Amino acid sequence: MPDLVQTLQGHDLGFLKIIANAWGIELNAPDVHVALPLLINGIQDAELLNEVIEALPVEAQTALRELLANDGRLPWTQFSRRYGDLRVMGAARRDRERPDLQPASPAEVLWYRALIGKAFLNLPSEPQEFAYIPDDLVDFLPDLPVENAPVLGRPASPAETGTILPANDRILDDACSLLANLRSHTIPDEYPPEGFSIPLEPLTGLLRCAGLINLKGQVVPEEVRGFLECSRAEALLRLVTAWKSSSTLNELRWLPGLEFEGEWNNRPQPVRQRVLDMLSRLPQDRWWNISAFRSAVKEHQSDYLRTAGEYDSWFIKRQGGSDYLKGFAAWDEIDGALLIFFITAPLHWLGFYDLAASTPDAPPAAFRPSAWAPALWHDAPPENMPLEDRQIQVNYDGAILVPRLAPRAARYQIARFARWAGFHNDQYTYQLTPGSLQAAVKQGLRHEHLITLLKKHCAHTLPPTLVKALQNLEQHGIQAEMESVLLLTVTAPEILEQLQNSVARRHIVRLINPTTAVIRASGARQVQAALAKLGHLAKMV
Repeated sequence: MPDLVQTLQGHDLGFLKIIANAWGIELNAPDVHVALPLLINGIQDAELLNEVIEALPVEAQTALRELLANDGRLPWTQFSRRYGDLRVMGAARRDRERPDLQPASPAEVLWYRALIGKAFLNLPSEPQEFAYIPDDLVDFLPDLPVENAPVLGRPASPAETGTILPANDRILDDACSLLANLRSHTIPDEYPPEGFSIPLEPLTGLLRCAGLINLKGQVVPEEVRGFLECSRAEALLRLVTAWKSSSTLNELRWLPGLEFEGEWNNRPQPVRQRVLDMLSRLPQDRWWNISAFRSAVKEHQSDYLRTAGEYDSWFIKRQGGSDYLKGFAAWDEIDGALLIFFITAPLHWLGFYDLAASTPDAPPAAFRPSAWAPALWHDAPPENMPLEDRQIQVNYDGAILVPRLAPRAARYQIARFARWAGFHNDQYTYQLTPGSLQAAVKQGLRHEHLITLLKKHCAHTLPPTLVKALQNLEQHGIQAEMESVLLLTVTAPEILEQLQNSVARRHIVRLINPTTAVIRASGARQVQAALAKLGHLAKMV
């Protein structure tokens, strides 16, 4: 921090005399150059300093304690919101109105005693304007009682924890599903939502920062193999470690209901670390109220995300709206919403926090560390996570039922051979079809690989007819096809002849007799339109 010389340099003689008067120091000096060392020498008197501190109003003492509790400094925007700002006035107005005798805020009380300074400091993570205690005064303040940092928020009431949503490891199952879909080149928009508990964008981002997906959205086979074959505890820790250190994941951009414009950067990794630091200082053995935590952060650590001019320079608006959310007035919708999102989304998905709500359909109202949290905080794999020891079931019709706690590596491979058919009661269903098997062959897989895989993980003997069908398909290709068709009947052969000469002829599968034809069900409307152009209205029965 700057010292007293740096803090008082640049001020006029009248300002120095105001400070001397507040300290009871006689300052008879002709100019600033003579006055400054005399004033600083007088201020650096421990006994006098104690007298000045003891005479301060309570709020000014509180401000000084908070600065000391934060290494002697606070961002000016945060400090001034709690303790007031300094009125801007020139020397003539100052000497006329004497704000030192009638201070408008605790900040002015400290300012006109040189107990604080105000300056731009080049400190991590970025330069900004700070309120600070001059360095050489800090050395004289060892006996000033420093209050502990306030506990942010309050415990949750029993009514707020009526319905508990325990932390879980479903993120590992979602990761397996997404990786399998990407490996099979499934279009992201076609992912079935019922099988995922985490939105696609955050899930994809987490897998990318963990090195499982490259920038083109393709899986990295060697990394994926190691991820799927390790224990669930080690896999979860890998995602947690990647998330904590990532500078590319941007939780702010995941907030629902907001739109973001412009090229500004919100530095997600330092913000994430500040949130983790605040959370780590909370009691770890009880439910904590989410809204009260947010309100306390707004009061004491409001600039955890944005500072000073960033409240006006970030272009954010409500989804579908036209007005930008500007200034500190938008804190709840942006900074506060992000704080709640951290707790209820990534920190819940990654196993740090249990959540609770007053009723099953109410939003989360409370949070507490999960049983896995102590290990995750210390970058260790949590104990007592479930084992992947469940076996799969294979039906004669090609349906494969995979419990959630079957080995992820096995489900990943099954998903490359089969089509997703649903998720219900903690069980994934896949269906073997000629199309899905042909797609697997194009990826370099063989049906024998599938048979070996199913035999290894199946709870019973594979249906012999299914094994034979897979072998026949590989050797002879598709030997039977089914297609939905319709029967078209007309009253005269020439009608059917005219239809055969129209653009609708491609929808005719075959003729049964001069007045009857089989047409594809998918072309029914086109055939009906062609008949209408020929002067015949067809009735669908």
